[in-house]
Formats: sequence, C-alpha cells, structure tokens
Amino acid sequence: MEIKIKKDESGEANPPTLQKLFTDSSVAKLLDFLTLYRDFDYPKTEISKNSGVSWKTLFRIWPVLEEYKIVVKTRQIGRATLYKLNPDSEIAKTLHTLALEVAAFDAEKIAEEEIEKEQIKKARDVSITA
Repeated sequence: MEIKIKKDESGEANPPTLQKLFTDSSVAKLLDFLTLYRDFDYPKTEISKNSGVSWKTLFRIWPVLEEYKIVVKTRQIGRATLYKLNPDSEIAKTLHTLALEVAAFDAEKIAEEEIEKEQIKKARDVSITA
C-alpha cells in the first residue's frame, strides 16, 4: 500500500517531533517519517521524497539504520524493495516512544498557552464591561 504525502500537509497534520530535538537533521527527518508511518512500507525512493531527505543523503544514512535494525525489509514488488520501521526492534520502539513524549510535551505547552490567552481575553472582557 502506497500513500503519497504532500510535504506541507504532513507537517501541518503531524508536526515533526524528533526534528525539534535533533535540530532538523536528515536522520531526524527519516526517523520522524518512519515512526509516524510505521505501519506502512515504502520503497527507498518514497521514503526519500516523503521525508524530505535527498536520495544521496538517504543512501549514506541507510546502512546505519539497517545495522541497528531500525528498519526492516518487508517485501519485494518488481524491482522495488519495500521497508518500514522494524516493529521488533527495541531501538525503533524507543524512538517511537520518544516521538510520542515530545509530541505530548508540545501539545501540553500549546494547551497552556491557549488557556493563558483565554484567561487574558476573559479578564479584558470583564474590565471592558465594568
């Protein structure tokens, strides 16, 4: 199953979490993509396109992901080999948990900011009507 994701749509719907910690590095982009879409498998070309990492950079980084068993081959379709985040890898599970923790932290921070804005607005409305 292949899902095409527009760069701007994926960033808006699912903001990159690991990139925030790893300062927008190519490894973080790959890990964000792989953890976010961990249930789907993709050929390397689609991983490159959808993560925003150039093919050359992916080719350089990929052996490390395989060495640490973060990614796994899932199947072959014609000449294309498909890969996904390795569901049996403790490192991959930990990366997924880390991504969720960072996302939860960011969500809590945003919620606090929204509550503060709402309180300021209410205080302003009360002072206007008084």
